Amino acid sequence: MRILPLLFACCSLSMVCRAQDDLSKMFEDSTGHRPVIGTFKSTRIIMGHSNETLKKHELDFRVAHRFGDAGGEFGGGKTAFGLDNSTDIRIAFEYGISDDLMVGISRAKGSGDLSQIFEGLAKYRLLKQTTDDHIPVSVSLFGNVTVSTMTSNDALTSASHFDEFTDRMTYVGQVIIARKFADLVSLTLSPTYIHRNRVGYMDMNNMFALGGSGRIKLSKRLAFIAEYYYPFRNQASKDYYKSLGVKFYNPLGAGLEIETGGHVFSINFTNSTAILENQFIGETKSSWLQGQFRWGFNISRRFSLFGKRDWKK
Repeated sequence: MRILPLLFACCSLSMVCRAQDDLSKMFEDSTGHRPVIGTFKSTRIIMGHSNETLKKHELDFRVAHRFGDAGGEFGGGKTAFGLDNSTDIRIAFEYGISDDLMVGISRAKGSGDLSQIFEGLAKYRLLKQTTDDHIPVSVSLFGNVTVSTMTSNDALTSASHFDEFTDRMTYVGQVIIARKFADLVSLTLSPTYIHRNRVGYMDMNNMFALGGSGRIKLSKRLAFIAEYYYPFRNQASKDYYKSLGVKFYNPLGAGLEIETGGHVFSINFTNSTAILENQFIGETKSSWLQGQFRWGFNISRRFSLFGKRDWKK
């Protein structure tokens, strides 16, 4: 059944691990191992997720924006290097159920086969790296489901032609493996599974991808961030779309992250036009080398719904 991938993506998020105390106090567990804190400053890096989760009762209001091509045929001075256009916008509310489990909902414009997208997500922090390398990496599990509310396309072979409601749905499941090196460098590796109930002719319903990202601390408030995804698209699909003059590219992004107390702001450049993993991993058709990259930003503002927030956490 088409609902099975959703269950597969999210079932691991319901796992129960032992309770953990406030990391800001550098709590030692019964074995004396101290968890590493602040591997990343945000729950996201550029395009994808980091290993971080929200604190219990913390609400994160997020806005992400991608502009048009900076160069190439559709960029340049005539569009103020992409500022006149918007390829995707996402507005989200995310909430910490516990220090290790967060959920969220969002609305995205969408950029690709589907548009007018609602998203539900969950992320669970399974393991935490310790300062003595007793646990050498942090591991988080992420899953989401999206639903498009756009009008169905009349073309029967289109990915946006919906015979059933489930044709509007896509799913992502991801394992995020992260490590912080000293206080300057953080790296992630993210094996990813994508399922799309409805795709165009010769496209792939099921796709695996491998993501990698990094953060280099430049100062107390400033860091350089970069991210890359390699989708494993089969050769038959590549050849078919190539015959139509369509070529897919691997998403690549780089930018600067700025922390200002309750805000985390990043300005970035990426060849991906979409924001959601469900789209940018398998549907990026823009090339850096052809000037088809764009600048964008991610803004995060956190609120503590119950009690005063300790920003040192």
